[in-house]
Amino acid sequence: MTALPQVSADPYAWPYDGRWSPQDTALVIIDMQTDFLLAGGYCHQMGLDIGLTSSAIAPTKRVLARMRALGFTIIHTREGHRADLADLNDNKRWRSARIGAEIGTPGPCGRLLTRGEPGWDIVPDLYPIAGEPIVDKPGKGSFHATDFEQILQQKRIRNLVFTGVTSDCCVHTTMTNANDKGYECLLLADASAALETRNHDMIVAITAKRGGQYGAVADAARLLAALG
Repeated sequence: MTALPQVSADPYAWPYDGRWSPQDTALVIIDMQTDFLLAGGYCHQMGLDIGLTSSAIAPTKRVLARMRALGFTIIHTREGHRADLADLNDNKRWRSARIGAEIGTPGPCGRLLTRGEPGWDIVPDLYPIAGEPIVDKPGKGSFHATDFEQILQQKRIRNLVFTGVTSDCCVHTTMTNANDKGYECLLLADASAALETRNHDMIVAITAKRGGQYGAVADAARLLAALG
């Protein structure tokens, strides 16, 4: 494949050194699960605005289709806990109960945020195909208690394009950890979302502050333009 042009991003053209290709770049789709996006899931049970998070599905779908076609590495993550909840911290369980959606209790889409339940799985529009790794994680960050970093190292990935939910929690945690580890990160602002608009806007600003403290920010259209 011919060299790709840099993505028109803020606050710098991404990646910083101009080096990216399907061989060294991965699309990371964070937690695009029914529990966070659709009616009956974990966030809906808390009374949160899933219209905000579900808005990230369509732009993510466009990016996913193009990057799949070009042979990029695609990595999906899912947040959820073992059926016996042995990997659920007491304080996380307490917080979820306090806001009306205790993890592990029954809901319209099965036990909330529990592995193997319908609500825990990735939405059909973005479902992984054969060969695309799924990283199942018990926490916010994708590096914690998973094989995420081993997958990146085995595939010799140096650049990460982030989409998913929520931008102010699992996406940001994973991206900041990746930045510390030396990965060159790009956040797609319209292909990620939070459950409050102000929080999403804050994460976009924080990512790009001080010359790109955590990476760069673009939208799906600007990435797709660079991909041709």
